[in-house]
Parts: sequence; structure tokens; C-alpha cells
Amino acid sequence: MLAETICSAVSVAGLGIAAVTAYRKRFLAAARITAYALVPVALVMTGFVEWVSGMVFNPTVWAGFGLLGLSWLLFMTTRAIERRGLPASGESGKPAKKVKGTSAAGAVAPTASAPSLGTTRAGSQAEPAAPTEDFSDIEAILKKHGI
Repeated sequence: MLAETICSAVSVAGLGIAAVTAYRKRFLAAARITAYALVPVALVMTGFVEWVSGMVFNPTVWAGFGLLGLSWLLFMTTRAIERRGLPASGESGKPAKKVKGTSAAGAVAPTASAPSLGTTRAGSQAEPAAPTEDFSDIEAILKKHGI
């Protein structure tokens, strides 16, 4: 009952402001203010205000919102722990599961990714090639500029 009275008073005040605005020959602004002023009365007439006030002042509804917040907090906490790859309390002896986006250490042999530089005999190692480029002129330019 109080909410309906407040909404009616807000609408009457808005219509008064719209009348003053129309008197000053600002009809477009007056029409916009009138539209805003009619919204509270429309919400009262549709029953929306009664529904919202019944929901806001009901402790059971607030307990439900609290439970929703708690479930969201638990969900986000478990997701964060899962992404970090930390084992859960009951899984301390087991290895951590591979989580999408994490690197798997030792999955590929270190020499498997090395490029092949030609054919070599079995048992012999390819010697690293000596640098063929001379960087002395680059070093001289850098020294000249004090770098």
C-alpha cells in the first residue's frame, strides 16, 4: 500500500514538471518527462510493484539469494583449483590430471624436435656448425653510438 502511494506521488510530481516544461514551450522535453512520469503508475497497475515488494521483504527470498551466492562461490573456487592443477584433498597420492592448457613435461623426447641436418652415420654425432657471419662491423657501429 505504501509503495503504491509513493509511485502515485512520483507520477504526479513528474506530470507537474512536464506541465511546467510544456508551459516554457519545450514540448519534446515535456513529452519525454510525461512518458517517464507514467511508468510508476503503470507498474502499480500491472501488479509489478506488489510482486517486487513481496519479494524484497520476504526473508525466504533473501535466504535463496544467499544460497545462490554460496553455490556460485563454491563453483568458482573449485574451477580455480582445477585450473591450477592442485590435487583435491582426497587425491594427494595420485598424480594430477592433465588439465586443458597445461604443458605435459617429458611427453616428447628432447631430440625429437631437433631439425635434421642431413644424413649421418649411425653412432656419430653431428658437430655444430661454426658461425660464418662476422659481426665486427655491427659491434663497431654499436660502440660508435655508445651502446
